[in-house]
Amino acid sequence: MKGFVAALKAECFVALRSNSARILVLLPALIVTIRALMVKLTESGQAARDALMGQDGTAIGSNAWGQLVDSFSTGLTLLSLSLVAYAAWTFANDRDTGALRHAVIRRVSRPGLVLAKLLTVFLLALCALLLLTLCAGIITSLLWDFGPVVEDGYEIISSEEIRTEVALGLRLALMPLPAALAFGLMVSVLAQSATQAVTSALGITLALDVFKGVLGEKAYYLYASFQPSLIDRSYLQDVSRLVRGYSDVLIDSRMLQLNEWIPWPQMLLFIVVALLFVRRKAL
Repeated sequence: MKGFVAALKAECFVALRSNSARILVLLPALIVTIRALMVKLTESGQAARDALMGQDGTAIGSNAWGQLVDSFSTGLTLLSLSLVAYAAWTFANDRDTGALRHAVIRRVSRPGLVLAKLLTVFLLALCALLLLTLCAGIITSLLWDFGPVVEDGYEIISSEEIRTEVALGLRLALMPLPAALAFGLMVSVLAQSATQAVTSALGITLALDVFKGVLGEKAYYLYASFQPSLIDRSYLQDVSRLVRGYSDVLIDSRMLQLNEWIPWPQMLLFIVVALLFVRRKAL
C-alpha cells in the first residue's frame, strides 16, 4: 500500500484534466435528457394526431414517475458499460505507455496503484450518478407531472408508495455497480494490452447479459443479473411497471435479498485477484 495517497492524488489530477473522464461524467445525463425530450415530442405528436382524427387518445407514460424510472434505467445502463470500459482501459493503458513503470520507480507500490485507480473510477461514477440524478429529476419534472397513479377516479398507488419503490429500485440497481467496476479493473490487470482489456471487459459483460436468461435461478448468483442492462432483469425494471399501475408484477423477496448480498463478495474477489496478479505482471 506504499504510495497510495500520492498515486490517488495523481489519478485525480489526471482525471480532472482528462476529456475522456469528462465525457464519462456528462454522457449519461446528456443521453437521458435527449431521450426524455424525444419521448415528450412523440407523445405530443400522438396527441395531436388523435385530436385531428377525433379520437380520445391517452398519452402513454404521462406520469412523471414512469419516465423518471426509465431515465434512470437508460442512464445506469450506459453508465455501467462506459465505466467498465474505462476501468479496463485505465491500468492497461498506463502500462502500455510506461506510466506505471515510472510510478513504481518513484516508490508507489503496485497494489497502491490498483486501489488508487479503482477509487478514482468510483469517484467518477459518483460524479456521473449525481449529475444523472439531477438532470433526470429536472427534465422529468419539467415535461411531466408527478402524482399518484389514478384509474377511473380511484387512486391505485399513492405518491408516497411510488417514492418508496423508486428509492428501493435505485438502491438495488446501484449495488452491483462497484462489482462491475472492480471486474473491469481486474481485466485491465490481467490483459496484455489496453485494447485487449477493453474488448474483453465489454465482451464478457455483454455475454453475461445475454446468458443470464439461460441460467435461470443460477443467474441470481451473478452481480450482473441485478444491474440495469440492455436485457434488463433488474428490480428497477419491475419498478417501472409498478409506478405505472400494472398489477401483474410479481416481486420475489429472495431475489431482493440476493441483490443486496451477492455483489459485495464478488467485488472483493475481483479486487483480491487484481491485487494478487499485479505483483506478477511485467510493467
